[in-house]
Amino acid sequence: MRRLLAVQAQELRAARLALRARGEGLTSAAVDRGLTAERSLVVGWLCRGTLHLVRSEDYPWLLGLTAPLQAARSRRRLGQEGVSPDDADRAVAIIERALAAEGLLGRPELAERIAAHGIRTEGQATPLLLNLAAVRGAAVLGPVKAGTRQQFALARDWLGAVPPAELAGADRDAALAELARRYFAGHGPATAADLAAWAGLPLRDARSGLRAISSELAELGGGLVELAVSGRTPGRLPARLLPAFDPYLLGWRDRSFAVPARHARRVHPGGGMLRAVATVDGVAAGTWRMRRLGDRVRVDIEPFAALAPAAARALRAEARDAERFESAEPG
Repeated sequence: MRRLLAVQAQELRAARLALRARGEGLTSAAVDRGLTAERSLVVGWLCRGTLHLVRSEDYPWLLGLTAPLQAARSRRRLGQEGVSPDDADRAVAIIERALAAEGLLGRPELAERIAAHGIRTEGQATPLLLNLAAVRGAAVLGPVKAGTRQQFALARDWLGAVPPAELAGADRDAALAELARRYFAGHGPATAADLAAWAGLPLRDARSGLRAISSELAELGGGLVELAVSGRTPGRLPARLLPAFDPYLLGWRDRSFAVPARHARRVHPGGGMLRAVATVDGVAAGTWRMRRLGDRVRVDIEPFAALAPAAARALRAEARDAERFESAEPG
C-alpha cells in the first residue's frame, strides 16, 4: 500500500481487489480490519476529488494538498443543487455536531440530521455536503458496515488529529515532494503531466514536486523520469486479474500501453466506467467479473481472443485466488 500511495475506492470491493493483485495471502476481511479495527487504512476524497484508499498516516497531508480545489468544486456543485453557501456551512457544522454527540453514523442518518434543519438533501446535495465536511477535515469515512458501506466518523476522534484544510509554505512544499516521490515509486516511468492528472493538481504543482526530488530521479527522455533507485520493471509481468478502476489503468494520462486500441471500448465503455481486466504480460487480454453464490464467489473471465495455454493457466490461478480472497472467513 505504501508503494501505491492511493487506490481509487468509489467501489470498495474493487479497492480491496487491487490490493489482492499486489500481495500474497491477503483477504478481504483483513483489508476491512485495517479500515475498521486497526484504523491503519482510511478512505477519503483525495486525488481528482474521487474516493481513494490510503494509509491513515498519508491521509492528512494528501487531504491538505487536494482540499482547496475540492472545496471550491463542492461549493460550485452545491450551488447547482440549490444549496446556498450559508446552508453548506450550516450542514458541515450539523454533521460535525452529530458525529461528536452520537458517534458513528451512516449517510442516511446524516442526511436526516441535515434535512431536520431545513437544508436541501435531495439529488446530489447529500453526498456533496458529506464531501465538503470531509475535505474541511470535520468528518472521515470510518468503519465498514455490512461489507460495503462505510460509516462516517468525527475526523479528530478517528484519526487522533484534525486533518489540515490546506497546507501552506514549507509544509506544502514538503508534501509536494513526498507526493512526487511516492507517485514515481509506484508509477514510474512517467511524466509531470501524468502526476498532475493522477493527483488532480495543477501541472505547476507536479513540476514543483519533481524539482524538489530532482536529485533522486533518472531522466529517460521525452519527459519521462523514474526514481533512480527504483529498479527496472521485470522483463515479463505476471498475469493478473485487475479490478475496475485499478491503479494500473488510472495511473497515467494514456493507458494505450496496457489496453490495445482495438479493445479500448470493451475496457472503457464510457460514462466514467473502467471495467475489471485480465492482463497477460501487462496487456489487457480480457475482462472479468465476480458473482456471489451464497457465501462463496465465482470469477468468470471473458478473453478478447484465445489465450495461450500458459496464460490461461495463470489466469485460472488468479481466479482461484480472487475467489479465496473474497470467500475467506474473517480471521
